[in-house]
Amino acid sequence: MIAIDNFSTGSTKNLQHLVNNKHFLSITADICEPIVIDGIVDLVLNFASPASPKKYLSMPLETLRVGSLGTENAVDLAKKDNARLVMASTSEVYGDPMVSPQSETYFGNVNPLGVRSCYDESKRFSEALLMAHQRESNLNVGIVRIFNTYGPRLDPDDGRVVSTMISQALNDQELTVHGDGSQTRSFCYVDDLVRGVIAMGDSNEVGPINMGNNQEISVLELAEMVLKLANSKSKIVYTSSMDDDPQQRCPDLTLAMRRLGWSPEVSLNDGLARTIEWFRSR
Repeated sequence: MIAIDNFSTGSTKNLQHLVNNKHFLSITADICEPIVIDGIVDLVLNFASPASPKKYLSMPLETLRVGSLGTENAVDLAKKDNARLVMASTSEVYGDPMVSPQSETYFGNVNPLGVRSCYDESKRFSEALLMAHQRESNLNVGIVRIFNTYGPRLDPDDGRVVSTMISQALNDQELTVHGDGSQTRSFCYVDDLVRGVIAMGDSNEVGPINMGNNQEISVLELAEMVLKLANSKSKIVYTSSMDDDPQQRCPDLTLAMRRLGWSPEVSLNDGLARTIEWFRSR
């Protein structure tokens, strides 16, 4: 197994447990440059991109390059050995959805000129690029649309709602909720997502296929859960709404269950408890 990362938003600390694994190699490189790998590659997992609003809003041009040049380079690597390519797309392709839950047949409600468009349109372009290659050259591609993922090894300062709230709760700081907190999200524990990605890699499905947890919860309810599980004295405070912030986010998982035999197993309560314990231990 070979991991390629420029660590612009990640950390080498997350790979420490693999340092002595003779079957693992980490290469520090930028996917926007041609990818050169010695030997035969049979599966390419393209998960390169800033994924939290705080990160991609601070590097919009880099995010767009990853979705365009980076995806094309991943295609070239897969084509070299006729490998399967699994692409991490996102629920953000649905924008601020007008239907719920969101199924793969929904074309979305995306603002192509908004501040978040660097990420939304980057992923939408990646999907279009891969489908064009699949039609033109029969590229063995699989597209997964990932809904909010959380768990151990989250960067406490990456701006995602789960990591932000847990960090605030454990440090007895005010828990910030954007808007009135009625906007909903659906959070998938990382172990469940990994199972789903492996199932996609082992299949011949093209997709796109949603992957997430269909337990929908408001951001305010999430804040209250975090406070209770962390046994925190923090208070909830309300701040201004974020631009183009989706008001509802919940995946239709019918296709994942039918085509991959996959569904999430870890409840939000259990997943948050595990994540809080990991944060607390650090």
